[in-house]
Amino acid sequence: MFSLGSWLPAWPGLAWGWALLDALLQGLVGACAVSVLCSLLKVYLYIQCLNDPARQELKAAIGAQRRALELLQVLVLTGVLALVGSRVAALVVLEFSLRAVSALLSLSKGTHSSQLLLLCQYSLGCGVSCGLSFLLEGAPHGTSNLALAAGLAGLLAVHARRLALHTCSLYELHSQQRYCGVCMLLLTAGHRIPRLLRKALVITFTVADLAAVSLINRDFLSTAEAVRFWTPLTICYTLLVIYMQEEQRPSAGGQAVYQTVLVRMGGLFILLLTVGRWADILHVLLSLLGELWCLLRAGVLLEACRRQDFTQQGSS
Repeated sequence: MFSLGSWLPAWPGLAWGWALLDALLQGLVGACAVSVLCSLLKVYLYIQCLNDPARQELKAAIGAQRRALELLQVLVLTGVLALVGSRVAALVVLEFSLRAVSALLSLSKGTHSSQLLLLCQYSLGCGVSCGLSFLLEGAPHGTSNLALAAGLAGLLAVHARRLALHTCSLYELHSQQRYCGVCMLLLTAGHRIPRLLRKALVITFTVADLAAVSLINRDFLSTAEAVRFWTPLTICYTLLVIYMQEEQRPSAGGQAVYQTVLVRMGGLFILLLTVGRWADILHVLLSLLGELWCLLRAGVLLEACRRQDFTQQGSS
């Protein structure tokens, strides 16, 4: 495959420029993955709200979301993911994976959490970035591969966004008149979207967890140094998960979600003050901004997910 860096002269600072380009491309792929997730969840939640007379105001709110801000969300998230180092991104991925497993084990049999799918936005971006960094480490044409991945991810994000736009604009009409193939497919199989997303996220976070462990361990020169890092990290994450499980309520609203983010990032901040570097602390603050940005943009969807989960728990 063609690689620009293979024939350009070794100018001063050129390697730094290629590293920055790689980071931006990785961040763009991660941001596009988050965009696809949100678009598909938007489609699913819009259909669910449309079928429930008690949630018509949420349906209107989902359909009225400003689409111009979606591009801004991708750009901001791309910048944040590009600036956050692989070490902190790996820690975010591992923390969410542990929290997700704990949350899934606490759910009653046969129920699923739609809200958990939406809460993984920033962690998904970090996971995709970590996975790409790990898989392309040392690759001779890494930048070209990242550019190809960014193009494919952007194409998926655009089509997912168009699907969400089509659903919010025309699904109600087309599903009644039954002449649109896309809307007919959503009418018959739209309820399977969360299952599809869960399977995709399981695969993504499995790869991301392996990549995260490898990226963290490569900085250690000895086993003793690794133990000094992993021991407090394991204790900190375990206590965080226990605390959040005890504080969790079935009817927890948006305020509880933001409080959880502050507790998680605060715990990671304190941990890295003792065993991390100064750059890691800055990256934790950037991660906090990234988490809050994702949640602020998904406020309506979070409320719809909360009501959807409450309805499922009531019917189970």
